[in-house]
Amino acid sequence: MSIPQSLLEQSIQINIQQALQEDIGDGDITALLTPENEQATATIITREDMVLAGQPWVDALIQQYDPTVTITWLKKDGDHVKANEAFLKLAGSARSLLTVERPALNFVQTLSAVATKAAFYVEQLQGLNTQLLDTRKTLPGLRIAQKYAVTVGGGHNHRLGLFDAFLIKENHIMAAGGIQQAIEKAHQIAPNKPVEVEVETWNELDQALAAKADIVMLDNFSQQDMIKAVEYVAGRCKLEASGNITMDNLREVASTGVDYISMGVLTKDIKSIDLSMRFNG
Repeated sequence: MSIPQSLLEQSIQINIQQALQEDIGDGDITALLTPENEQATATIITREDMVLAGQPWVDALIQQYDPTVTITWLKKDGDHVKANEAFLKLAGSARSLLTVERPALNFVQTLSAVATKAAFYVEQLQGLNTQLLDTRKTLPGLRIAQKYAVTVGGGHNHRLGLFDAFLIKENHIMAAGGIQQAIEKAHQIAPNKPVEVEVETWNELDQALAAKADIVMLDNFSQQDMIKAVEYVAGRCKLEASGNITMDNLREVASTGVDYISMGVLTKDIKSIDLSMRFNG
């Protein structure tokens, strides 16, 4: 999946409006301690190695709050930035710089954390054909932002939400009356949308293949069973591995030949990057 440009732009606007409202509210009273006409320049650095992500959010936020502030990116999204290295310079009203500092850095510290983690996991798959996918286990309100950051780190997006692809799980199967019935109905509802079904047994895999699923998720299959499944399916559909996959066994799972590995850890278990803004002079 890829994020449509219109959805990306819409999400950015929603995110920055919420960020400005929650942080500034009726006005930044602390910034009023600074003289109204004072101008300043500031440099943003990272205190730890990272893959930069979040530039569109920072640009939109500052443009929204004070379009007279000059934004100079020293690095671009996807670049590796070393600890204590500068990646952004700002110039303009001192009050404005102080006000936008926290909401702007919040976006960069969070999205760079996602991009950095994704890049680290993707690196473990070098030389293999398996693609690393994210999931819907994202921070509330930051779904598109985090999925954008995953792609910046070299990963790929699973479905963006419940609207762009089917993922048929156990409860869906029970409600529909079986795997074949669920897949057939999905094809009727939205013929052009990908249909993926989660299976836990060989019998369920056979049913998914017979019903012509586009993707089959092998939920908690053993290493040997995944190898057998790849051989058995022989390209009749794409295969995705999920469940109990960690950094320790990621490459081992990928070596089975599955097309995709999905991991919620890319977006739900992140530690924000430590950033700092310093006024110059």
